[in-house]
Amino acid sequence: MVDWDDVRYFLAAAREGSVRAAAKRLGVNHATVLRRIAQLEERLGAQMFEKLPSGYRLTAAGEEVLEFAHQMEASSHLLETRVFGRDESVRGLLRVTLAPPLAAHLLMPDFADFARLHPDIEMDILSSGELANLTNREADVAIRVVYDRKTLPPNLHGLKGPEVFGGVYIARDRLAAWRAGAPDPIRWIVISSHGIPDWASAGEVGAAGVPFRTTDAEAQIVAVRQGLGMTTLPCFVGDADPLLARVPGADLHMYGTLWLLTQGETRKTKRVRLFTEFVSRRLAAYAPLLAGLSISRD
Repeated sequence: MVDWDDVRYFLAAAREGSVRAAAKRLGVNHATVLRRIAQLEERLGAQMFEKLPSGYRLTAAGEEVLEFAHQMEASSHLLETRVFGRDESVRGLLRVTLAPPLAAHLLMPDFADFARLHPDIEMDILSSGELANLTNREADVAIRVVYDRKTLPPNLHGLKGPEVFGGVYIARDRLAAWRAGAPDPIRWIVISSHGIPDWASAGEVGAAGVPFRTTDAEAQIVAVRQGLGMTTLPCFVGDADPLLARVPGADLHMYGTLWLLTQGETRKTKRVRLFTEFVSRRLAAYAPLLAGLSISRD
């Protein structure tokens, strides 16, 4: 059988006239579009496009497939509208994707509260830095920090949340030792793949030239608690940790705005509506913490 997802990628490329434009519209990389089209061509035993300097042009076989692709798309939308979008059940699977720090240091207690309120909803929390494809239903809801709303695919529905800020943090004991004149060097603690952000300033504390690297955010937090040096953290992580303090004189930096993202008819299901409304209220209450305004720091 022909896979509708393969047809969807073919349809986007036919409409946009290029693989890259289709990838941008679908919110994926161009290699994914090429792979999906190749799968469709292999399944049908025919070439769908010929590549020209000006872009992609449908072959005769591609023109024929395009007609059926439009019919499949119309049927898919009709199915979603009549069935999926009218799902008023508060049972079933709910898949939520978000970055690990948001899950571990902010929202997990709220997810637990929601699960207790709705015990028949099966929850999958996809805690990952990778962006799940909502169009392909890899997740039902994405909670993401977005710097520019225009960078999001236009087919996503967004519920805007608070702004998220970060700062520079050090262990309270290490800060006290520095103030007392301890000679030990204070290193930058960084995640290997990221390095020291351009915006990060050591403030009043002098930093050694030799960094200390970790491979993930949780190891980074443990390292700064151990007094190895200072690091950049979201304010909702650093300000909530009693062992950490902000580095004196270091500025805050806005990472972006939190958005709750859904797609198409998925957002109309009752369990998704209940969840996004619930989390939106909780995020609004967290706004001071997310902006670094919740408490006064040294």
